[in-house]
Amino acid sequence: MRFFERQEQARQQTLRLLLLFGLAVIVLVLAVNAALALTWRLVSPGFSGYPAYFFAVNSGVTLLFVLGGWWLETGLLHGGGEKLARRVGAREAWPASREAEQKLCNIVHELAIAASMKAPLPMVLARENGINAFAAGWDETDAVVAVTQGALDHLTRDELQGLVAHEFSHLREGDTRLNMRLAGMVFGLEMVFNLGRSMCATDDDGRRSLLALPGLAIMATGALGWLAGRALKAAVSRQREFLADARAVQFTRSKEGLGGVLRKVAGLQAAHHGQRTSVQRSLHPDVQHMLLVEGGLQEQWFASHPPLAERIRRIYGRPMAALPLRREDEAPTRPDALF
Repeated sequence: MRFFERQEQARQQTLRLLLLFGLAVIVLVLAVNAALALTWRLVSPGFSGYPAYFFAVNSGVTLLFVLGGWWLETGLLHGGGEKLARRVGAREAWPASREAEQKLCNIVHELAIAASMKAPLPMVLARENGINAFAAGWDETDAVVAVTQGALDHLTRDELQGLVAHEFSHLREGDTRLNMRLAGMVFGLEMVFNLGRSMCATDDDGRRSLLALPGLAIMATGALGWLAGRALKAAVSRQREFLADARAVQFTRSKEGLGGVLRKVAGLQAAHHGQRTSVQRSLHPDVQHMLLVEGGLQEQWFASHPPLAERIRRIYGRPMAALPLRREDEAPTRPDALF
């Protein structure tokens, strides 16, 4: 895998998508102004011009909703990565009493040295039997890496190292901050849509006010902006996953580590005929977009992760078969013991 080339491609694609996201916000402001201007013409008898500061007020209120949504949504991580991880059921690793968690802690500290960064807090999702992980935190001072019990049980040391290296990339590249800020902007775009919908709402007698017509215009433009924002946020997230995959190969100097993890996840998905695994069902929605593998089924335009087969192909340079859900250094595990 040409990991430096893959990283540069992912960064360039991310920059293009972020510019498109900014353009989408500008287009939304212009569309709201155009819709309200047309509405004013329709409801104003003997139209003789627009009120003073008409367009400035419209633009300011629209941006207030978008930026206000960003501020509210990003407040979710003000407590730091550890607080978020504990909220979704993770606990601190216990290296003194559990061999697998000692191995996890060793890997985290080894990769911290290799990446020249402060070691994040290792945490474990002890009730999750699927193979997954996530990283959280605004910066290195409050960062955590949480892995599922299934990853500890079913991955070799090289594979676990590849899994953790992927999460290190998200921390090193600031992907947690980026994702939360984009999520906040999308929430702000949704608030514009909700404003229009509230203006169109009926009263107790089933009648609509004079605000219904401009509300309809705001709701329509807000809906388009919200959908565009969701699609662009998902596209950015997919590029950051490609970047993290490439960085994991760079950190470990092995494609078999992370590649083996993804191939085992593919095997698990095939065994369940595309149904959600336990980790995909139970993890909190706040971390779904942070996971190594996305939970649940998503439409292509709104999926936060690239297709698993495409990620595997990029790592190896060709399609690869799925792997059984067991470590190569242990005897085969009975299927009824996995879940």
